[in-house]
Amino acid sequence: MPFYHKLGEIPPKRHTQFRKPNGELYSEQLFGTIGFDGMSTNSYHVHRPTQVKEIRKQYSVKPKVALENNMKSYRFRGFQVAPQKDYLESRKPVLTNSDCTIILAAPQDRMQDYFYKNTDADELLFIHKGSGKLRTHLGNLDFTYGDYLLIPRGVIYKIDFDTDDNRLFIVESRRPIYTPKRYRNWFGQLLEHSPFCERDLRQPYELETNDEKGDFLIKVKKQDDIFDMVYASHPFDVVGYDGYNYPYAFSIHDFEPITGRIHQPPPVHQTFETDAFVVCSFVPRLYDYHPLSIPAPYNHSNIDSDEVLYYVDGDFMSRNDVEAGHISLHPAGIPHGPHPGSAERSIGKKGTEELAVMVDTFKPLKVCEDAMGIADESYHTSWLDH
Repeated sequence: MPFYHKLGEIPPKRHTQFRKPNGELYSEQLFGTIGFDGMSTNSYHVHRPTQVKEIRKQYSVKPKVALENNMKSYRFRGFQVAPQKDYLESRKPVLTNSDCTIILAAPQDRMQDYFYKNTDADELLFIHKGSGKLRTHLGNLDFTYGDYLLIPRGVIYKIDFDTDDNRLFIVESRRPIYTPKRYRNWFGQLLEHSPFCERDLRQPYELETNDEKGDFLIKVKKQDDIFDMVYASHPFDVVGYDGYNYPYAFSIHDFEPITGRIHQPPPVHQTFETDAFVVCSFVPRLYDYHPLSIPAPYNHSNIDSDEVLYYVDGDFMSRNDVEAGHISLHPAGIPHGPHPGSAERSIGKKGTEELAVMVDTFKPLKVCEDAMGIADESYHTSWLDH
């Protein structure tokens, strides 16, 4: 959960007169969630943010499902997703349910001729390859390899990439994404035993205040449709704002692992949560130090959740034949665990350099058509003795 942030110029009291140098009023906008009960931000615009000139077209981007009801473990080779110039066209849904959609993207070009706003979902972008700048109507954030970018629903944004070699792992969430509540006190402050703190969360640091009129295309996502909406003024015209609802960044490299004498369960890796799924970060860490410990995880059944693991870097000790960009899906209802030989190999090891992102959903995930093109159909047999 982000904390109070102020950027640019704002009046001393909200909902009061705030005038431009020429005497005209700035346009105040409450940018909020969950009606008037969730996190919100008050922003002040050079022009009214309500001026729609035309809606050019509407088209569906709903994920196309290949497997509606799945009980098969899969591995997907994520780096086989072909790069594409356009950012939105590069986003390929891999897994989906009514709460979230997991997406792979390999965009090559900056978003030059449009802005984007997702009104359906918060977006959590993990930067696997690439660097650049996230530009939003609430300020800008630099990003690089290993960064999570949390973009709340409704934020208008562009992304400028430094090169054409980019790989993103994206989670669209129809539920608000927060930091784990067990790591926060009554006031929302992250506690001493949290694996990260407020110092690690990077807030927007610069505003682009554009006093421009014209034709500005914003691609707005609503109920899995894109609406090409043309506005009469530049969407980045905010002179200041304050509140709790804004994009922020967090590097997986700043996650401090929690270790113990024996193998710790996956919740110690938790980084973000909703009421429908959690996101965990597996980072380099020391192994268990009990003299008889087995660092590899024990076999376990996902009775209530599907487990998705995105492999980022290093040697993931519980799996055989895993490469960067691979995604494993272990569906609810059946047990899974370390690959043959993994438990023995882990004994006596002092640590791991693995880096991975995990998403555990409480509703079953449907496998999308784009996933089947990069699927390892024999992965579910990889636990057999050969």
